[in-house]
Amino acid sequence: MYEKELNSIKKANRYRTRKVFDTNLVDLASNDYLGLASQKILFENTYKKLYQEKFTSPKASIVVTGYSQFHKDFEDDLKKYNGFEDAVVVGSGFLANISMIEALVRKGDILFIDENYHASGMLATRLLNKNQVVIFKHNDCQDLKKKFENQDAKGRKIIAIEGVYSMEGDLAPKEIFDFANEKNALLIVDEAHSSGILGDKLLGIFDLYKIKPKENHIKMGTLGKAYGSYGAYILASKTIIDFLVNRAKAIIYTTAPSLFDIVLGHESLKYIQENKEQFKEKIDSNLQLVNNILGLNSQSLIIPVQIADNKKVLELQKSLEQKGYLVGAIRQPTVKSAIIRLIAKTDIKQSDLEYVCNFLKEAK
Repeated sequence: MYEKELNSIKKANRYRTRKVFDTNLVDLASNDYLGLASQKILFENTYKKLYQEKFTSPKASIVVTGYSQFHKDFEDDLKKYNGFEDAVVVGSGFLANISMIEALVRKGDILFIDENYHASGMLATRLLNKNQVVIFKHNDCQDLKKKFENQDAKGRKIIAIEGVYSMEGDLAPKEIFDFANEKNALLIVDEAHSSGILGDKLLGIFDLYKIKPKENHIKMGTLGKAYGSYGAYILASKTIIDFLVNRAKAIIYTTAPSLFDIVLGHESLKYIQENKEQFKEKIDSNLQLVNNILGLNSQSLIIPVQIADNKKVLELQKSLEQKGYLVGAIRQPTVKSAIIRLIAKTDIKQSDLEYVCNFLKEAK
C-alpha cells in the first residue's frame, strides 16, 4: 500500500532499517555518552533495590496510583542537584516535549522555537494554533529578538531551545538566556544531550553558564543518553510542575515511568556526581584529540563530520563497521545535508577514537 513512497525513499538513499549490531563493535554512534549502559554495578544496585518491593511495575498513571517513592526520591535529588524548585518524571524525552509545549502554550500565548528543535517539539507545535508558533533561525538571538518584538501577544511569550543540539552538537548561546530573563519570557531548555556532559557538575548548560534557575526557567532532561537508562524529567517552579501534572496529557494519560528505569537513572545521577572529575578529564581529553585531528572545536561529545552525500555516508559507515567501529550515518530529513555523526564517548580507548578520526579525515 505504501510501496511507491518506500521506493522513493530508497532511491534517495534515505531508507532506514532496524538492525541488530554486533555488540563487539566499538560504539562511537550511540548517545551513551559516559558509557553507563555497560556499568553492571548500576544495574546490580537497581535490581537489589527493586527485588524486595511488592510491585516492580508502576501499574497506572502518575496521577492515579502509579506514583511511587522511587519516583519521588529521584525527583527530590534532581531538584537538589539542579537547583530547581520542583520536578516531575516523564516516560520519555519525546513525551516531555509534547507535555511542555501542548500544555504550557495557552490561548493568547506565543511560542518562539528554534528551527532545529527536536522533532518531538516540532510535532507538539502542530497541536497549537499556527498563529501561536514563531520559528526563529537556529541559535540566532538577533532573529529571535526581531520576531519577538514583532509579536504583540496578549498572553505569555515562551522560548524553546536545546542545550546541545543532537545533530550539530552545538550549544545554545547564553545571549538567549539573558534575553529571556530581560523580557521575563518563559524559557524551555531541552537538555537531553547536555545533561551529564556540560558544566562543573556535569548538570548541563545551566551549570556551564552558571545560571541560577529562575521562575521563568524550565529544564527537560532525559535518562536515555548520559544516564544510561530510559525516561525523562522536567524541572521548573512548583507552579509550573503543578500545572503540567494537571494539564499535560502526555503525563496524565500514560502509565508512570518504569520503576527499574527510574531507579537506574537515579543510580546514574549519583554515580556521575561521585565521579564527575574523572568524567570531565576524559571529556576534555577526547575533545582535544578530535580538534587536533579533525579541526572541530566542540564543547559537546557530538561530532558532526560533513559529507553531504547520502550514498557516501552509508559507504563510510559500512567501511568502519567492517573495521570494528560503529558510527552514525545521518541523512535527510534528520539533517539538511548528510553527516557522519561521531560520538566521542568517554568509555572508548584513545587509540580507537584516534583511528576513527584519522579515517574520517582521509575520507573527507
